[in-house]
Amino acid sequence: MEIRKAKIADIKIIHKLINEFARKGEMLPRSLNELYENIRDFFIAEDNNEIKGVCALHILWEDLAEIRSLVVRKESQKKGLGSILVKNCLNEAKQFGIKKIFVLTYIPEFFKKTGFKEHDKSKLPQKIWSDCIKCPKFPECEEVALIYEFKE
Repeated sequence: MEIRKAKIADIKIIHKLINEFARKGEMLPRSLNELYENIRDFFIAEDNNEIKGVCALHILWEDLAEIRSLVVRKESQKKGLGSILVKNCLNEAKQFGIKKIFVLTYIPEFFKKTGFKEHDKSKLPQKIWSDCIKCPKFPECEEVALIYEFKE
């Protein structure tokens, strides 16, 4: 299994994967345009030239980033791949000097295993809600906010 940064040639596969899970109500859909504009955010898990999972680190401010669009193909789940992708995002955030990384998720237990702590959504900066407005579940969202903070 190789973990690498996304390439332009990966975008249509990333789009298909993310939106497959979005149709089930498990995450927000992403447009092709949005994916091309944010390609540098994405890590890819690849095995035998097949994308098995994706995850993005989206920087919002000097001290805040979001982990988003974490998807692992059904047949590759429960093998630690999601954790590996999240850890790659956390390592990149640390390299950038970002102190806090948050996630909005329906599966908080997964992120708690990686060191995230539950956080009151209403205390997150308003800037994060720009994506939420696009969601059909807004404002009755059941996602849980969690934050990972690097220790000094």
